[in-house]
Amino acid sequence: MYAIALGKISHRIFVNFFILKANNNSKFEQKNDGFSLIEVVAVVLMIGVLAAIAAPNWIALVNRQRASKTNDVVLAAIQEAQQEAKRNKLSYSVSFRNNNNIPQVVVHPKGLTPTDDNWKVRSQNFDIASGQIVIGTNLTSNNQTTSTTSVTYGSTTAQTITFDYTGALDVSVKTKTDGLTSVQQNKLGYDSTTKQYKGLIVSVAVAKPGNPTQATNIKRCVVIKTLLGSIKIAKDSDCG
Repeated sequence: MYAIALGKISHRIFVNFFILKANNNSKFEQKNDGFSLIEVVAVVLMIGVLAAIAAPNWIALVNRQRASKTNDVVLAAIQEAQQEAKRNKLSYSVSFRNNNNIPQVVVHPKGLTPTDDNWKVRSQNFDIASGQIVIGTNLTSNNQTTSTTSVTYGSTTAQTITFDYTGALDVSVKTKTDGLTSVQQNKLGYDSTTKQYKGLIVSVAVAKPGNPTQATNIKRCVVIKTLLGSIKIAKDSDCG
């Protein structure tokens, strides 16, 4: 969008400049045709100023698109794990990690340790270079968080979410007195003040230049809000 606008403005400047030059040539006889050095420098400076104004906005736009596309891959992997669990009537997991400053994600049966090749296949869908995007979660353990746990970025250790054969989060009820509400509060970060569940968050963010394990404020995330596996998409400050 910014590139198109810059192109249109530059085109208009050149057209107007050529028209002005042609009008001047028609009114005054000149021995030498063409543009003077001062005229060329003036045009170059104008283009440079416009480029300097548009460049930061263009970079921010590209970063937002890159984060959104990466988050789409994360969402697709989570949904696939749910679907595979229901289709095969087995618990399936989706795991996330950073490897050489590149986010990686893999879908696998519960309890099966993915190989490096398993990680690489799906991660090719990210189409990003090392240090551009960092992934993180607010998981304190498998399928669990607290209301005060923030997203931690840059971990090279796999963080895992598991769905049972119904497509719900795979959690165990310790005793017969532990109802669904009690388990959900313990696992999904229930905040007694806001009366809201924080949920399990998987977040991707534009990495800080020169510090690829740290996140900037440009974030996209997938939030699993209930034990039944309901999902929502959020961004920026809503990504914990």
